[in-house]
Amino acid sequence: MNTTTAGVLFVGSLIAALVVSYRFFGDYMVRALTGTRHSRAERVVYKLIGADPAGEQTWGVYARSVLAFSALSVLFLYAFQRVQDKLWLGLGFPPVKADQAWNTAISFMSNTNWQSYSGESTMGHLVQMSGLAVQNFVSAAVGVAVAVALVRGFARSKSDTLGNFWVDLTRVCLRILLPVAVIGAIVFIAAGTIQNLSSGTDVTTLAGATQHVTGGPVASQEVIKEFGTNGGGFYNANSAHPFENPTAWTNWLQIFLILFIPFSLPRVFGRMVGDKRQGVAIAAVMAIIAIGSVVGVMALEAHHPGTVPQAVGSSMEGRETRFGVANSATFAAATTLTSTGAVDSFHDSYSGLGGGILMLNMQLGEVAPGGTGSGLYGMLVLAVLTVFVAGLMVGRTPEYLGKKIGAREIKFASLYFLVTPCIVLVGTALAMASPNQRASMLNSGPHGFSEVLYAFSSAANNNGSAFAGISVNTTWYNTALGLAMVLGRLLPIIFVLGLAGSLAKQKPTPASAGTLPTHRPLFVGMVVGVTVILVALTFFPALALGPIAEGLL
Repeated sequence: MNTTTAGVLFVGSLIAALVVSYRFFGDYMVRALTGTRHSRAERVVYKLIGADPAGEQTWGVYARSVLAFSALSVLFLYAFQRVQDKLWLGLGFPPVKADQAWNTAISFMSNTNWQSYSGESTMGHLVQMSGLAVQNFVSAAVGVAVAVALVRGFARSKSDTLGNFWVDLTRVCLRILLPVAVIGAIVFIAAGTIQNLSSGTDVTTLAGATQHVTGGPVASQEVIKEFGTNGGGFYNANSAHPFENPTAWTNWLQIFLILFIPFSLPRVFGRMVGDKRQGVAIAAVMAIIAIGSVVGVMALEAHHPGTVPQAVGSSMEGRETRFGVANSATFAAATTLTSTGAVDSFHDSYSGLGGGILMLNMQLGEVAPGGTGSGLYGMLVLAVLTVFVAGLMVGRTPEYLGKKIGAREIKFASLYFLVTPCIVLVGTALAMASPNQRASMLNSGPHGFSEVLYAFSSAANNNGSAFAGISVNTTWYNTALGLAMVLGRLLPIIFVLGLAGSLAKQKPTPASAGTLPTHRPLFVGMVVGVTVILVALTFFPALALGPIAEGLL
């Protein structure tokens, strides 16, 4: 079977599985998120944290709850790393240094999971499973909670409230994330992923050398790593490591888990606003962009320029032999289209244009389908911008789902769209302007610039993958990328909740002959166009200096 055929079958089976899960898992999430009854475990959680499950919150209170929870998460995880040498299962590792502990705490709180360290030689088992893995659950749950709050803004009429953050957070963790994580961990253990508390084993390599191979609770972390679009690997090699990703079919399953929630959330949107067609339209926009990205990366990597790659049919540099080019390209596209950041191949080894597509996936805002929750609310903001542009074209006040998009709404949407590019471009400019930071680049020219641009695109968009080839475990980069991650996570959330609060207060306007239908192919095409064009205008100059220049050399 040639590479093209294998790639088509691999992607086709993923699409089929996602189409099936769209309806069934989407409907399950609606029931989980909108039910009025609370389980006994949930009531215990509410009592422990002092939350009133019957109390509704305004958008301001909801936002403050998100910020308070995020701050506590950072403080807890930072302290956990700093005292790991005194903890059970510390494996004798020293405390994580201050700037790296800060970077890692921010990273896992923000669902970025950027790692400037090797997990198996830096973090003890207790920190991995009770610190990092817990954040994998709650950071993903925060994203879904914010997305649901925005959907309530569209669905509600003349309301000052958006729900209760603590209820949403608890339900997402206990009803959605935890059950799949438990079942998935059992499946991965059966497939060969390790799950133990071993400090490791000394083995003899084929070359006769001795190597220490660390064990640990890997399977339990692996599922939520992908299912929550987190991406932080137990091992430095991430999903290319056979202890994390042992077979080709677990590789397929990991990609499916990455896309599972993001592609099902549009169904939640359609059900909650009372028009399933709206969910299908949003899912269609996501699918068009995602398929275009996967096809583009796969084609570029299968026809990698160079005498040797062309002679053998593709480039295997930086790819895991067990998976090959097609599977690796699909994984790379999926992980950068979402906020996952997990890798089963070395993105720095991709061709200039292939790596450029991976970078563009993040710069699009990771909306196709994006992270758990963040993809849906990002796409809905782009839909709001689209109806505003359409309204300008025909001279009408723009409306979306019966809600008028006025000055207040478009300000929140514009701020959401502008904040991340500002973080990316300013951070990249500061790094390139500093002689000390340029000295940490292992490559010069367009590829060296691409590595810096990729790092800030990954951090600000809460992705977590890297081009490597750049020394980021320095005080400057740990601090700068940490700031990019926290601002890139929390500022957009505040703007989304502000938009949701503004929409919830409105009384729906009945559709008229001049209302733009937002469930038809025309609107789908317009949202795709607005998404691509706005990003191209914003990032094209920087991309021209990096991956485009490298690809044309």
